[in-house]
Amino acid sequence: MSKQFDRRAFLRRGAAGAAALAVGPGLLAACSTDESGSGRKGAGSSPRSGGTLRAAFVGGGASETLDFFNGPSVLDLVRARAWHGTLGNLDSSAPDGVRYGVLKGIDISHDLSSYTLHVRPGVRFTDGSELTAADILHSLSALAGKSTLPVYRLAAANFDLAHAKADGDLKVVLPTLRPIADGRMILCQGNFLVVKDGTKKFRKGMPSCGPFRLTEFTAGQGSAFERYDDHYDHVPLLDGLELRSIADSTARAGALTGGEIDFAHDLSPVTARTLAGEAKVELVPTRSPYLVGLSFQMNMGVKPFDDPRVRQAFKLAVDREAMVKTVFHGNAEIGNDLPAMGFPDYADGIPQRAHDPERARGLLKEAGADGMQIRLTTGPETPGMVEMATLFVEDLKKAGVKATVRELPAGQLYADFATYAALPLAGSYQIPIPALSTYQMSTAGGMPSAFGWKESATDALVAKARAESDPAEAKKLGTRAQRIRWEKGNQILPVFKPNLNAQAEGVAGIRDDLFEQFPGFSRASLA
Repeated sequence: MSKQFDRRAFLRRGAAGAAALAVGPGLLAACSTDESGSGRKGAGSSPRSGGTLRAAFVGGGASETLDFFNGPSVLDLVRARAWHGTLGNLDSSAPDGVRYGVLKGIDISHDLSSYTLHVRPGVRFTDGSELTAADILHSLSALAGKSTLPVYRLAAANFDLAHAKADGDLKVVLPTLRPIADGRMILCQGNFLVVKDGTKKFRKGMPSCGPFRLTEFTAGQGSAFERYDDHYDHVPLLDGLELRSIADSTARAGALTGGEIDFAHDLSPVTARTLAGEAKVELVPTRSPYLVGLSFQMNMGVKPFDDPRVRQAFKLAVDREAMVKTVFHGNAEIGNDLPAMGFPDYADGIPQRAHDPERARGLLKEAGADGMQIRLTTGPETPGMVEMATLFVEDLKKAGVKATVRELPAGQLYADFATYAALPLAGSYQIPIPALSTYQMSTAGGMPSAFGWKESATDALVAKARAESDPAEAKKLGTRAQRIRWEKGNQILPVFKPNLNAQAEGVAGIRDDLFEQFPGFSRASLA
């Protein structure tokens, strides 16, 4: 068990990280001390049991919340993954394409009309009670199904949660709203987590069944955990875990090189390059398919984006190659205005869209939109978003558009999702999940995150692909649907970038939890 959490020491460390926002990494490195007692040994040592791993992420400031079903920041979900048990994670090497968590398996009926979730026996909450089907039902129906976040609404968009039922203590039967063959991929993305039946308020001390117990939380500063020795899958090697909220990439890197933290999440490309020569730091970027799609959303409910010629012009205006070279120093992939690159259902046979500012200018003139004014709203929700927006505005100017950038503070772009979804032009990023699930989650049925896209025929085509048990036929249908989005859609997706994470020597096992954009720490160790 970890040592007693020292709140004052934790807050001092949080203050040091905040100070780095202003003074940069140099002073932080000079003043750092190791108060956690993690006691790292040199690289090459075998993993040991014990120690407290300290990690820093972009948070949401005062808006951070323990209610991960409605918490939009990366840190909200990372905290939740350490604290609560998951249904499962995507794992292409596993027989079902997923690595199960509190479930031991999912059966699908022959007619694809229902899914049976088999609960792993013996999973216990921290209050000693055993996890049952009732807890799964409550987490999916009462909480995920009523969430304001698209990623959780995905369950309600595919399963008839109102008629879901328990079959004894260890089975949950989920009827589908329409035949789907890819439901395992929806339920086991790594973000569907389980809390106890009846949970309404999220607080420190609530029963949980994740690898760690939450012992401290201060919005905008961080949280602390101790190992849960009765974890259902495996007992973590770590004694404890601390998650820091540090919005600035340079400050996160400074905290790492100064010994204040052991893991820095999602550094900017410029910051990551400065660490390349650090002997005691290892860069660990995420790998395909765990690449983040950076995009711009055009609102088809706002003129002139209701005109397909204007949408086409904006796609042609963007210089994708320049973004990869300038913003990411070549450490990224050129996107083709479709999400989910690297996943099996991604439409990789569609021709790459060209950069053609002259054609863009001509299309805008045809649509009567030449000289149009537009403001692009974005924020530093993940490194590269603001820099890409700045370059895109310059690209648009070359096509005759009078464009400007509005940058919101970190953690605020999605804080009021209704306001965000009403913007005429907005920056965004896509978490790495399969293409057809992404469409269902964010686009089908005229959802707010679709930014005015309402194409029932495309919805039907995606539904048909998702109901197809033959992978080859599903791929064919899915590619047709994605081609329609590529031709007529309102998403500009120029770049896929890895999360440029960095860790101190001796840290291991973080990747083994999968879902690399939102790292888990149950398998992490300090050498």
